[in-house]
Amino acid sequence: MKITVAGTGYVGLVTAVCFADKGHDVTCVDIDAGKIDMLNNGIAPIFEEGLEELMSKNSSRLTYTTDYKSAYKDSDIIFIGVGTPERRDSSADLSFVNSVAMQIAQTAEKNCIMVIKSTVPVGTNANIEQMIADRLKPGVHIEVVSNPEFLAQGTAVRDTLHPSRIIIGTENAEAEAVMREVYDGFDAPILVMDRESAEMVKYASNDFLALKISYINEIANLCEIVGADIESVSKGMGFDTRIGSSFLRAGIGYGGSCFPKDTKALHWLAHINDCEIKTIKAAIEVNEKQKLSLYRKSKKYTDSLDGKTVAVLGLTFKPGTDDLREAPSLVNIPIFLEDGAKINAWDPAGTEKFRELFPEINYCDSIDKAITNADICFIFTEWNEVCSYQPSEFVRLMKTPIVLDGRNCIDKSAYTTEGLIYEGIGKGKINKKLY
Repeated sequence: MKITVAGTGYVGLVTAVCFADKGHDVTCVDIDAGKIDMLNNGIAPIFEEGLEELMSKNSSRLTYTTDYKSAYKDSDIIFIGVGTPERRDSSADLSFVNSVAMQIAQTAEKNCIMVIKSTVPVGTNANIEQMIADRLKPGVHIEVVSNPEFLAQGTAVRDTLHPSRIIIGTENAEAEAVMREVYDGFDAPILVMDRESAEMVKYASNDFLALKISYINEIANLCEIVGADIESVSKGMGFDTRIGSSFLRAGIGYGGSCFPKDTKALHWLAHINDCEIKTIKAAIEVNEKQKLSLYRKSKKYTDSLDGKTVAVLGLTFKPGTDDLREAPSLVNIPIFLEDGAKINAWDPAGTEKFRELFPEINYCDSIDKAITNADICFIFTEWNEVCSYQPSEFVRLMKTPIVLDGRNCIDKSAYTTEGLIYEGIGKGKINKKLY
């Protein structure tokens, strides 16, 4: 079976490499010649743990090319894993998916299966099938199947090799058989359903997780007012198996390539169908407000950041990735700069991408350098280096040791470290004792 994967981003590349690791021969297609050159030199264009090692291990089964006509013409199955970014009206931009689908339709020379792995609105698979119908070569049939991904950046390889479930959207028995063959060797339950349900599973899953995050952040904000400790509250909630402990860590909001755009896309989809999912609308609003919670806290310690040296620890939206999309740093740092702050930033993966956006910032290669002589420190990403950093070092190196932790990741001894003013999210009782 010849497998082709369109797109070499998080979804496409990780999917292709993991299929190769399961023994399939896979061709990766991308229009970006720079990415293809990197891949042919064994370099992944994205930062993802374990990905380059798997690329090297399975190099004999992986081919990278920009020649889509050659790649698509005799493939048995083609996975589409290109981006579906947010449009101005919050709907999903399907231009990349549609473009690839058209290319496949115009170049395929035999019957094959087109698998939409990208996150797309309900009804997209059916629409694409209709769109390509009159563009196929005589005698060629393409069956369109939905197969959403459930990977998380930072753990994408593990999530793909060991998925919680495999969703296959098709009512065609032959297509189902082929998909089961592709996923043979993956130890996960396979759920087969109609395409619309498969498409909805993706949005419903992501948006539910975003809802949990927004909910616990609202509870954390209330904890600060009434004197409760959000970590104790979250722990107590998590022991209830109906709730579970995942996605109950309070902080400064979610970011990345999925939750922000998927919540907005589902909200848009409901709206155009004369429906409103009020919980999702609330989650979007809560998350946008939460991103500035540390900035609001800073007003307790300084009226203005003008002339102040501000240390920023973490630029990416989460640890384990170099992705900056919807990261709290992108919201806060422009405000710091407008206030007249001098910024020392540290991040082990996102520095180069961030430098392209904000060249005026001082980028440091260590936490020590970032906080030295700083007037205040903001923690935006819970990298391991930050989590293991000793609270006493803030006192030793900072001009005024004020640390605002947006991820509640610094050791709890920070609350009792002499001379350190430390504040997390949802720490009402502890904060009342200190301040």
